[in-house]
Amino acid sequence: MPAKLTLDDITDLRAYERERPAFLRHVVALKVKRRVTVGPIVTFVFENRDTVRFQVQEMARVEKLASDEAIQTELDIYNTLIPEPGVLSATMFVELSSYAALRDWLARLVGIERAGVLELPGADRVWSVPEAAHAAQLTDPAATSSVHFVRFVLTPAQVEALAEGPAALAVDHPAYGERVELGPETVSELVSDLRG
Repeated sequence: MPAKLTLDDITDLRAYERERPAFLRHVVALKVKRRVTVGPIVTFVFENRDTVRFQVQEMARVEKLASDEAIQTELDIYNTLIPEPGVLSATMFVELSSYAALRDWLARLVGIERAGVLELPGADRVWSVPEAAHAAQLTDPAATSSVHFVRFVLTPAQVEALAEGPAALAVDHPAYGERVELGPETVSELVSDLRG
């Protein structure tokens, strides 16, 4: 099982600046395989330990966080995104470039965090569920957020079905219905997460 990040995993600011160019290249290459665009405005980024560590390191860098307490706060927030065996963890983005479009779409997409669908062979479908702390923050019944933290929980048989493929990722929402086949590199990354 991938271990959650600890304070020892987060490099201090000066050391991170030296490590950052190589780590940035690594994470960018990783995200190419872990980013799935579903239609014109929704993107999923499947998280793992490296993507989450990068997020915490970048938050510490931008906000100049140096104390253990401040970094532990970020770890407590972001560690929930590290997937466990049998679970995929993703950040779902509603990507729009204008305020008017954002306002319009976010009003129409209430509930989208539960509309992600991993389609497996044999017509098996695994629906997204929001991460618990994130779900508690979704309190506006008239609009949703542009960023959601979701999980897909698979049985061992579903993990093997994904590995055998083909598989797709879809959004099945009354206001947004899109689907995309998953490429072999993405499937390989996801199966690795699921198998721990």
